[in-house]
Amino acid sequence: MIWSEKYKPKDTIDMIGNEYARSLVVTWIKNWEKGTKPIILIGPPGVGKTTIVNIIAKKLDYDIICLNASDIRNKQQIEDVINPTINNLGLFGKTIVFVDEVDGIHGRYDYGGTEALIKILKIPVVPIILAANYETDKIKNIKKLTIPIYFHRIAPRLLLLYALSILNREKSLLSTNKLNDIVIKSNGDARFMINSLQTAVTGFKPQQEKSFELSIEKCISNFFASSSITDARHILYTLKVDPYTKINVFYSSIINSDVQVSDLTKMFMIISDADILYKQILQTQSWHLLRYLNEILIGLYIYKYPITYSKFNLSWQLINKIRFNGSKINKISLALAKKFHASSNKFKLYYLPYMLFYINNTKKHHDVDELDELHEMV
Repeated sequence: MIWSEKYKPKDTIDMIGNEYARSLVVTWIKNWEKGTKPIILIGPPGVGKTTIVNIIAKKLDYDIICLNASDIRNKQQIEDVINPTINNLGLFGKTIVFVDEVDGIHGRYDYGGTEALIKILKIPVVPIILAANYETDKIKNIKKLTIPIYFHRIAPRLLLLYALSILNREKSLLSTNKLNDIVIKSNGDARFMINSLQTAVTGFKPQQEKSFELSIEKCISNFFASSSITDARHILYTLKVDPYTKINVFYSSIINSDVQVSDLTKMFMIISDADILYKQILQTQSWHLLRYLNEILIGLYIYKYPITYSKFNLSWQLINKIRFNGSKINKISLALAKKFHASSNKFKLYYLPYMLFYINNTKKHHDVDELDELHEMV
């Protein structure tokens, strides 16, 4: 069993750190009445934000409706989830609406979800609690309508005492140096610390949530340098960038690395599947399908393959310009789309960018006759 679940606090007395912030949350919910301003819990992962909400809800006999950033992009979706609760209070009993990771909203992909949430925040008829890992500009409009409660990283001395209590219950020992190293690397994240303890004692490696602090460059390079698909999956799931960037950065890193043709074909098919899924999500606003994106991209992993991070060579913005602009490009696409058995739009989106890339980057790999033949086609 994963220790972070096994030792998840069941009561506030089991929690460590952020005593004042937790007391504010408890006081707020106990004094709540219709119209009370919602609260937003702001602080890094692993410090107890979600845990305190679950504990007080259970203690005070509240049901919780949970949403996260991926659920609140679409106006209709958020209204379908929250409005039945608001409009049928007598049927649903005591309910708390908990919206997690609101700082994960990406404005360009948000189709009215934020506005729908703000409308509900203005006239709260049930207790509403929001949570964010970081205080960014993305939540400034939401923050104006809420009471911020700040959670901080848990002090090392508290983490150390907590670690010792867990080791005692597990009847296990670690050296002082090893234990101190785990506490320091946890950086105030209790969940990460507990999972690190389990790894050190049992060798089992639960999925961590620490890679969010790595740069995109390190995440991509570490993904391909991973010694197992489990490690690669962990890095992929904790790469906290929007899907648009995630697909693009994998594409650009692969296209600029020394990849065998057979592997390149496989990787491009995976990138294509990921892009098709994302396009479907945008068109249908089915953001719950986003959970499958990482499971598609994990197919890119090959044991310690020599691929490293590379900046975008061909951005999606350029692809869109190629798709929508230019009469000459339209004429070329109409002519060549037939050869590729594809529509003109599909050719411009999926084939033409790679052809242009090939033309501009193959002089050192191919003879002049071959390039002249390709240029003549275009």
